[in-house]
Order: sequence, then C-alpha cells, then structure tokens
Amino acid sequence: MAAEFLLQPVILFFLLGALAAFVRSDLAIPEAAAKTIALYLMMSIGLRGGIEVAETGLTPAMALAGAAGLGLSLLLPLPAFALLRGFGQLDQTNAAAVAAHYGSVSVVTFAAGSEVLKAAGMAPAGFMVAVLALMETPAILTGLLLARRTGPDSLAPRGGLWHETFFNGSVVLLIGSFAIGVISGKSGFAPIAPVFDTLFKGMLCLFLLDMGLVAARRLMDRRALTARTVLLGIALPVMNGTLGVTIGLAAGLDAGSAAALGILAGSASYIAVPAVMRLALPQADPGLYLGMSLAVTFPFNITLGIAYYRWVAMQLHPVLAP
Repeated sequence: MAAEFLLQPVILFFLLGALAAFVRSDLAIPEAAAKTIALYLMMSIGLRGGIEVAETGLTPAMALAGAAGLGLSLLLPLPAFALLRGFGQLDQTNAAAVAAHYGSVSVVTFAAGSEVLKAAGMAPAGFMVAVLALMETPAILTGLLLARRTGPDSLAPRGGLWHETFFNGSVVLLIGSFAIGVISGKSGFAPIAPVFDTLFKGMLCLFLLDMGLVAARRLMDRRALTARTVLLGIALPVMNGTLGVTIGLAAGLDAGSAAALGILAGSASYIAVPAVMRLALPQADPGLYLGMSLAVTFPFNITLGIAYYRWVAMQLHPVLAP
C-alpha cells in the first residue's frame, strides 16, 4: 500500500526535491515564490472546506470533530513532553518547545493527505478544514505552560506574543478563507474555481518540491539532531496519528474523516509554532524543533505516515464505527 502512495505525483515531487538536495543540485524555489504558494494553498483549503460546509450545513459530526481536534491539540504535547524529557534527554525549555510542534498541525501534510484520500475514494468531510484551523493554537498554549518552570520570564508578556499566538497569519488566513467559503457558497465560488480548485494539485506539487529540498538540506545539517530525537520524530506521529484515527472513529466520523484527523494529529507544525516560539522561548534551539518537525516528521508523514493513517482507519472502522 505504501508503494501505491509513493507513485502519486504529490509524493514523487517531494521525493524529487529531496533527491536534488542530497545530490547537491542547485535546484531552488525562490523564497518569495514559496511563500506565495503557501498562501495560495491555505486560501484554497479554507475556501473549499467552507463551500462544502455551506452545502451540508452545521452537523453533530462537525461539532464532535471540532471538540476532538481541540482536545488532541491541547493534550498531545503532554506525552510528547514526557518522552522528549526522558527518552530524548532534552532540557525542559527545548522539550516544551518541541512538544508544542507535535500538538499543532501541518497544513501541507493535511493538503497532501486529503488529496491522497480523495484519490483512494475516502475524501474527508469539508468541515475537517475547520478542525485544522482549531488545532493550530491550543498546543502552543500547552507548550508555554510546560515551559513555565524554566524561569519567571518564560510566560511573561513580550512584544506581541499573545497576538502572534492567536492571530498568526496562517490561522487568520485559514479561518478567514473558510468563512468566505461558507458565506459565498458554491455559486459564489464558481467564478474563481479555475484558480482555487483546478490549479490546486499543480501548486501543491510545486510546494512539495520545495519542501523536499528544504527538508533534505536541513536533515543533512545534523548538528541539532541525535539518534534519539530522530527516533522520536517518527514515533510521535505514529502514536499521535493512531490516537487521532481511533478518537475520530469513536466519535462517529467516517473512515476518510477519521483518517484526516489522524493525519492532523500525526503532523507537526513548522510554520505557526516556530514563529511563536521565537518570541516566547528564544532560548529554545530552532535547529532542534525545526529539524524534528520539518526534516524528520514531515518527510515520514508524506512518504509513509499518510498511508499508515489510512490503513489504521480502514482496519478500525468496522470495529469502532457506531
């Protein structure tokens, strides 16, 4: 099954980028272009999810999925912190910073996973985009609370910390685009559909090409990573993703939506959380938390994790589905 996923264009372009980096090719995506594509992806994901919710309306399943996502984002940093402190042998500040990344989410992992699930006939519900937006921030708060013993200034207000936490650009764009999709509906979306629907897969391939380059180059710079942290960068998404799928199915979600919740729970932020941690915990090592989330967990999820979460959903659905 993993081989089936690896043959999809979105995965192959990520592998192409990684290969180019490993052979030290001069292939590069301009930073401004990469940021523009990231903005496009978040707008498209939000709009399309909002339109689906406009079509179906608010449902109990949406409320349950939102509650499950919030709970996971708040609580997943706790076992991650314990493992990072114990097995990972990290100090409290770095363990808290890394743990926050593993409670938050990766928009691109969700986008790639959604496309893979659609191709397999397991398209997740549109409201999972709202769950994605809900899961961005709570883990940050948990991570900051875990770091509170590192000193009296670890949670002190400083230069826009809380503003950065609650109004991070990715959060604002996702929620705003989702709301626009709900308000405009299918008829309002139709004129811009060629841009935000038809082009989506191609833009995702281009962004994953860049992510392959970035992840591989960061992985080759192994100064901040140890064998223990690399192992945790794989173990944490497997544990979190399995829990996410299980909770999703127990809450009554269909197999595709439960798999999407597993993808969200198993992903790790490399955009929103690092931006906040630079302000909140400047003493934490960016090479460590970005190295684990972007150079270890992200490639694992793109190549194997998404396939695993889908497999878990298929195996457990007959057992846990109400």
